[in-house]
Amino acid sequence: MEVLSIGMIDAAGGAVTLAIGLVGAMALFLGLMKVAEAGGLLTIIAKTLRPLMIRLFPEVPADHPAMGAIVMNLSANALGLGNAATPFGIRAMEELDKLNPNPGTATNAMALFLAINTSSVTLLPTGVIALRAAAGSQDPAGILPTTLFATICSTTIAILVAKLCQNLWPASPGSANADQPAAEARREERVQQEYAQDVRAMAEQAEKSTYPFWVSALALATILCLVPVTILFGQSISPWIIPGLMVALLGFGVARRVAIYEVFVEGAKDGFQVALRIIPYLVAILVAVGMFRASGAMELMIEPLGQVTQLFGLPPEALPMALLRPLSGSGAYGILASIIENPAIGPDSYTGYLVSTFQGSTETTFYVLAVYFGAVQIRRIRHALVAALAADATGVAAAIIICTLLYA
Repeated sequence: MEVLSIGMIDAAGGAVTLAIGLVGAMALFLGLMKVAEAGGLLTIIAKTLRPLMIRLFPEVPADHPAMGAIVMNLSANALGLGNAATPFGIRAMEELDKLNPNPGTATNAMALFLAINTSSVTLLPTGVIALRAAAGSQDPAGILPTTLFATICSTTIAILVAKLCQNLWPASPGSANADQPAAEARREERVQQEYAQDVRAMAEQAEKSTYPFWVSALALATILCLVPVTILFGQSISPWIIPGLMVALLGFGVARRVAIYEVFVEGAKDGFQVALRIIPYLVAILVAVGMFRASGAMELMIEPLGQVTQLFGLPPEALPMALLRPLSGSGAYGILASIIENPAIGPDSYTGYLVSTFQGSTETTFYVLAVYFGAVQIRRIRHALVAALAADATGVAAAIIICTLLYA
């Protein structure tokens, strides 16, 4: 019990220390992303993605507001702007529900959008990079190549599984007639509601114009070509990523005539607030994990299963992260912090890179499903969960493969 008591107090103190150390890195990255956002980078990515989305979602008219919200959501996810992605995602679901012939039942487009959302290709996992920097990593951006590889694999599987399964779980035309009056009332209420002005303006701007399809295809081919490059030269490239990113984003802001200093400070303030807001969650999770570890319960539970998963490149220390990530974002974040803060593991070990990639390349699937489907009161989710979990499993497997190649 003495060891347990000491472990609880140490974990609580370590959570606050970690959060304070996170302030600087979060302020830096969110300041840079605010400059990029003010310069219109989010809109440029949205215009690039739109021709691809039109082909992926044939049920959605090209000029429908849902298409603009979908591409804005995926663009925000690609840049690691989770807070900006959620309003776009909810709006996309509401617009897709207006095209839904069976209220209360997920359409093919809804299921595919949710699956892609939970596995979206991530170009810049800013939160994980900041956490690794706060934990003393010598190469905090080293997870960029591993995250890119894992998310490309998981997104590909998400699309394939959603397309294959949509005929196995057909929407029953008469299954939701009882819900029709309530659904019509919900639609009228949603039409009267308005989202924040900046969210609506950005989505409308993306809908006005788009790039030719060959531009989108070229961008996709470029991202795919980055995978072998990062595998072969990832360790050589990674030290250049953060300096290059700062120069590129600030240069983009200058070229777009953004008030660099003022906008950066505004974004940095958000980073400061984010770092402070997570303190209670970190304390709760890290104390719970500390108690679980100090009492010996974690070893009893994880070791037998970990001996099996270790044969496939998943160490016992990383197993809780792989299991918890689809269930709880804050819980997975706390476990990630406890692992990379552990002196016996550290952020730059194989396990440290692996769990960091898990955090950056997978999503809290059940949270996303509850929020997005709950916003339009979808109760019959059809194949959405199957596709999303298949993407999560693929993300974990791809993370193990790429981390083994680069860092084992």
